[in-house]
Amino acid sequence: MSIRKGHCSMYRLFYYPRNASLAPHFVLAHLGVPFSLELVDRKADAQKSADYLKLNPAGRIPTLVDGKTVLFESPAICLYLAERHMDACLAPAPGSPHRAKFLQWLMYLTNTLQADYMVYCYPEKHTQDPLGAKAVEAAHSDRVAAAFKILDEALEGQLYLVGNTVTICDYFLLMLCIWADDMPVPPQSFPRLGAYLKRLSAHKMVRQVCNTEGISLAAFT
Repeated sequence: MSIRKGHCSMYRLFYYPRNASLAPHFVLAHLGVPFSLELVDRKADAQKSADYLKLNPAGRIPTLVDGKTVLFESPAICLYLAERHMDACLAPAPGSPHRAKFLQWLMYLTNTLQADYMVYCYPEKHTQDPLGAKAVEAAHSDRVAAAFKILDEALEGQLYLVGNTVTICDYFLLMLCIWADDMPVPPQSFPRLGAYLKRLSAHKMVRQVCNTEGISLAAFT
């Protein structure tokens, strides 16, 4: 891999397959910069180990180390990488015509779609009624499907979420759709969103990253 001008260190991404580290993994691979993957074994609760908590006091995955900079939260890592390598055009520059929509969709993906999806996955954490988890799960299945419908409509007439150039929003959305590919109303069932996922999944880099993490893209092909 080549080092882009102006950046000489190797990134270290602490990850676990099919976790929130997937979007930063896509971004690093897209950039073509040197990086290493450091497995954090969730099965052994390695994210709660003393050594890992020194890097990430939240005890969650992912964490990015860039020299003396240590950063957690997946969207923050993606945005940091995009702005460290603005020549890659993974984020519109401040003041550019597409910047507002870019920020809108990045926040929507993280604060709405991902948040609702996590409640769907762990409904028992969001009710004190031992019999209420199924109702919470069903409600948030509907909320996720509604979000996919909004995204499907937003893709009308354009290749990517922010115009016709791939951004970190697309890699973040792809990660969320991979997680949700077996939901009652999966993302690939929407016409424009399904075509978009098929197109993204055909990229060689995306396939290489998913192969490294042992992720199947069969639902989108």
